[in-house]
Amino acid sequence: MKFDPSAFQPAGKTSQGQALLLVHPTSPIVIHELRYRPMELEDIPCIHEIDILSFSLPWPEKSFRFELTENPSTLALLVEIVPKDSTPIVIGMSIVWIIDDEAHIATIAIHPGYRGNGYGKSLLAETLRQSIQRGAHLATLEVRESNLIAQQMYHAFGFAVDGKRPHYYLDNNEDAIIMTVNQLGSQYLAGLDKVLT
Repeated sequence: MKFDPSAFQPAGKTSQGQALLLVHPTSPIVIHELRYRPMELEDIPCIHEIDILSFSLPWPEKSFRFELTENPSTLALLVEIVPKDSTPIVIGMSIVWIIDDEAHIATIAIHPGYRGNGYGKSLLAETLRQSIQRGAHLATLEVRESNLIAQQMYHAFGFAVDGKRPHYYLDNNEDAIIMTVNQLGSQYLAGLDKVLT
């Protein structure tokens, strides 16, 4: 499947480009900006909470600390929303290992309270954009065989099934589907920029 940026609407905006009124888990907020930035050590407790809420096999905090302090191949991003007149709220994260010309997306998640607003697609687009800027020509990841929603999103970005890892997930011995997108480059990057604007 080919990547089609016209299939996406920018996260946090209505189809008319207005600020989105998001139903926060406790109160409605108006989002004025969606921001990406490198993950920092101070973000680990918040990121770890998102990981626990998102996965049945979350990473321990020490794994995030290792990625930030000891793994030079790591691209660690987070996404935050900036409500009007308020402090930014971290709503998602991704960790990618850039090895030669390959980006291996090790983990990517949006806080469950903020899903369904396009933030996952936006975070994946930014993750791929920064991976391409660091020299990646291919991106790959593993996804649970039962996670059809995530697989559908990856297909929309041009990922295709590339194999299977039997019994990969230790909590229930579920298989992992390996998905890969090739030929990342300037044309793909231009499409990502459309998703992000």
